[in-house]
Amino acid sequence: MTAHASTEARLSESEIVEQAERALADIAKVKKSVGTVIFGQESVVEQSMIAILAGGHGLLVGVPGLAKTKLVETLGGALGLNARRIQFTPDLMPSDIIGTEVMDQDEAGRRSFRYVKGPVFAQLLMADEINRASPRTQSALLQSMQEYHVTVAGERHDLPRPFHVLATQNPLEQEGTYPLPEAQLDRFLMQIDVFYPDIDAERRILLETTGGPTEETVDGVVTAERLIEIQSLVRRMPVAESVVEAILRLVRSARPGNGHKEADDHISWGPGPRASQALMTCVRARALYEGRLAPSIDDVMALAEPILQHRMALNFAARAEGMSVRDVIGALKRDAA
Repeated sequence: MTAHASTEARLSESEIVEQAERALADIAKVKKSVGTVIFGQESVVEQSMIAILAGGHGLLVGVPGLAKTKLVETLGGALGLNARRIQFTPDLMPSDIIGTEVMDQDEAGRRSFRYVKGPVFAQLLMADEINRASPRTQSALLQSMQEYHVTVAGERHDLPRPFHVLATQNPLEQEGTYPLPEAQLDRFLMQIDVFYPDIDAERRILLETTGGPTEETVDGVVTAERLIEIQSLVRRMPVAESVVEAILRLVRSARPGNGHKEADDHISWGPGPRASQALMTCVRARALYEGRLAPSIDDVMALAEPILQHRMALNFAARAEGMSVRDVIGALKRDAA
């Protein structure tokens, strides 16, 4: 165990509470800052922030024009992160993401290779329409997400810390796309569904974004270093035994063959232990985001859908009945509560 890890382990309960209260204040400032630019997408902002506070990546699924790109830019600004964007297309190559080696020649004619970093070397990366790129290019990004480094010509290059990916998918257009394999979807901590804004939010969008310059930006409320401290705190927050049991009940009930009729009748395959790990971390992050020092069973139920839905698949009978994964998760939540 490193000296840093042993110091964290020795923190008293009062010290953790003190750090948590500081984190609550910083997170509240970030929420307020983001809210000045992003209207009517409170749940999307919340889930995106939870994914980042928990140290993971998010997959944003929604039709075009719902401010997904603006959300990533705004979060990057408020969190003090270096943010970049990649527009995925069928002809995008892995080297366009991770970088490549180029040959240099000096005045004496000597040649050497130099590595030029790609846009993946960012702290917050938006992968726009990730399912439009070829599987080879997708896997280059997803490997970086999992391993936090890239390897070019046998040399390892570490990505900056923190490193988060918020990828987007358009659920409507399937022609000319390459759906992400289930094993790669599991790399995303959460699937965040982006819906149309309500009428009040859309009215505000009309009034505040069409009357003049719209290049609204936010100032950095926290730094990248401070975000790393908060992420470390999230993983040290205590979780009550009742919350742990609720996570286990919910995730295990989503697997066919475990005796739950809903899963047995409608699920082809269910979530693995990584879903339980994701819930365990995210309920802590949600508690902090909402101004609380400890997670509750309500946090488990609120996060069940974004964490489980991309880790499950309906069987043929469920699809024939017109069911969705969200319908099944809703039934599982009612039984697990």
